[in-house]
Parts: sequence; C-alpha cells; structure tokens
Amino acid sequence: MSSISKITEDIINRSPFLREAMTENLINISALARKIKPEIEKTAGKEIKEGAIVMAIKRMTPGVYHKLNVKINNIIGGIGDFLVRSDLVDFTYENSETTQLAQTRLIQFLQEDKDCFFTLCKGITETTYILNSKYAGEVHQIFGSTNLKSHGKNLSSITVKLPHANTETYGVYYYILKHLAWEGINIEQVVSTANEFTAIVNSNNIDEAFKILMQLKRNT
Repeated sequence: MSSISKITEDIINRSPFLREAMTENLINISALARKIKPEIEKTAGKEIKEGAIVMAIKRMTPGVYHKLNVKINNIIGGIGDFLVRSDLVDFTYENSETTQLAQTRLIQFLQEDKDCFFTLCKGITETTYILNSKYAGEVHQIFGSTNLKSHGKNLSSITVKLPHANTETYGVYYYILKHLAWEGINIEQVVSTANEFTAIVNSNNIDEAFKILMQLKRNT
C-alpha cells in the first residue's frame, strides 16, 4: 500500500496549477490538507489525521518544478520582438480532395500580396486558414461548396519569437497560455513553428494580451 506522502503527492501532481502555486508559497497548507483528506483516506483505506497530511505536503520539495521555472524564465527573458496583426478572419474546412485543390488556388492567389498575413493549420480531419479579412470574399469564392465547419471574424494575432532553446524545454507554451488564461484572455487559435509562437485572439483582447506578454518578458 502506498504511503501517505506518496498518495498526497500523486493527488497534488494531478494539478500543475496547484503544484506551481505551492512552489511559490501561495497555498494555505492546512486548507489544502482538509480538501484532499477524503480522497487520501479513500485511497489509503483508513482514517488519516489532518496533521499527517500537512506534514506530507510540507515535505514535498520544489524539485523539478523549481528547476523548470528557472529554465522557462530564462527563455521568456530571451524572447525577441512581438509582432501584432489585426483585422484577421479564420476559416475551418473539412479535409477533402476539394479542400486541397482550393488550398492550392488560395496560396497562388495570395502570393501576389507580399504583405498579406496568411497561415494554415492542417489537422487530421480539418484545416484552418487564417488571413486578412479583406480576402474573406475570395476564400468563399475559391472554396465554394466545400464543407465549412467554422468561421471566425474580428481577430488579431500576436507573434512571439522564442530562443532556440524553447524546443528543448517543456512547459514554455503552458507558461505563456497560463498567464493569458489567468487574465481571462480566450485563445481562438494557436499557430507555432520551431521558434515562433502565435496566439490568435478576439481583437477586443489584443491590447491586454500584448500587455500581459510584455510584463512576462520584463519580469523575468
């Protein structure tokens, strides 16, 4: 049978937000012990004193979480310029032979505009296209009767240029998205390459999203 310490740690580790808050001393240990006590007792199959759970929590060391935060802070502190684009729309179509042919036509059409914002994300069953709203009419015309699954308007993007080390450190995207989520910023789409991360948000939230990311960079 697992020890109280092992059961306690397993429960807490299920919530990255909780473990991180503990690392930063933002959690009331006694309140946490009372909250998880019933689950610990159920797993252990016996009654457990609250004091024993408190001690188990206090014995937990920052360990990998502290080391990870240091690595992520180094990466966030080394990010480059932010690039913001506004007045965007997105279209998500079901993948098919017709979609592929229309995609080729769309790319050929957009090549004439060197300043155009355009990106696509191809999944297993659907593909999303994000581009300037002024080309929405052309998209409708090119894709014709292709099965349109969703269409978003009034969007903006913010692109973050990341250091090369970001691909060797897990949790970088989580760290960025976490701070946006905490401030109530809904992410409409996420686009990434090896060293760039782009978040697509409603245009009403772009100023706040930019402010949050700038604060992250300055505070690391």
